[in-house]
Amino acid sequence: MNKLFLIALTAIAISGCHSSTPKNYNKDSTVVADTNQKKDSTNNTASGFESLFDGKTTDGWHAYGKPAPGLAWKAEDGVLHLDASEKGDWQTKNGGDMVSNGEYENFDLKLEWKISKGGNSGILFHVKEDTTKYKYSYFTGPECQVVDNKENEDGKLIKHRAGDLYDLISISKEVVKPAGEWNQVEIVCNNSKLDFTINGEHVLSTTLWDDHWKKLVAGSKFKQWPDFGTFKTGHIILQDHGADVWYRNIQIKKL
Repeated sequence: MNKLFLIALTAIAISGCHSSTPKNYNKDSTVVADTNQKKDSTNNTASGFESLFDGKTTDGWHAYGKPAPGLAWKAEDGVLHLDASEKGDWQTKNGGDMVSNGEYENFDLKLEWKISKGGNSGILFHVKEDTTKYKYSYFTGPECQVVDNKENEDGKLIKHRAGDLYDLISISKEVVKPAGEWNQVEIVCNNSKLDFTINGEHVLSTTLWDDHWKKLVAGSKFKQWPDFGTFKTGHIILQDHGADVWYRNIQIKKL
């Protein structure tokens, strides 16, 4: 063999040894991918969701019109429980509506709820917290109803049943589980479009703030509060309606 031929063979061999290794290979890439997957499965930060409840404390929440949460709201084993054993008028002694510290405009809210036998609660949004003008959160914020349809008198009324946009629109199908069982809820508000999904079923869609919305409000009990359903940014509320209720896996993504 001549010298030039030997050089060419050597070059081909070296090239072949490196061909199986991709460019810019990072020996830690598999570890990084696993870490990201774990983060996404635990708190969904990788998909843009943030947890509103850490499962251990009531951090991030306060009672409506007050600086801290009511003591009747207890964080236990990943669940936020309103202990309504001590009544205070129609609400709970040392309870009160739970208010998210943050305010939200366009959002995707996911959570699970379980109601006690005969119980009533609700998930409100776009609530304006100004107790000098609005005594209760429902003076301003629309509500996804949480109620025992079988035993609570409110749960027997049209537009007042579990999952309904309270006193405004009924859900399209009965998909809510009975008292004592967990229900998954997703509330999406994006550029005036509102959607409810319950236990994996899309059950409600409407548009906020247009003429149809104004007619809905005018035909409801909320017509007595002129600012109801007008705010485009506000707090998330877990309502104290004087009954034991449980919430868990509360997470939100700003849209």
